[in-house]
Amino acid sequence: MLKFTIHYSLHFLVPLIIAYLFFKDKWKKIYIIFLLSMLIDLDHLLANPIFDPNRCSVNFHPLHSYIAVVIYCLGLFFKKTRTLCIALLFHIITDLIDCYL
Repeated sequence: MLKFTIHYSLHFLVPLIIAYLFFKDKWKKIYIIFLLSMLIDLDHLLANPIFDPNRCSVNFHPLHSYIAVVIYCLGLFFKKTRTLCIALLFHIITDLIDCYL
């Protein structure tokens, strides 16, 4: 239960706090981008079984791969993709933390 609480707090609560603290003038838009970054979890549908509580998502699913992480890091250098890439990298970090819990 603790793992579940930590994982979903990092996916929903912490991005809300980040959006509000660092982007006060447009926090709602930023929070929505963070929420939309969870769409990368659609790659879980390619796995069999779709959900395995003991499987680490990082470098298992295509959108959670190290190559994808490099692409997300490159996106930080472009103003139009920076916020989305921050959200995607935060998602990956959250999933990585989950791997160690």
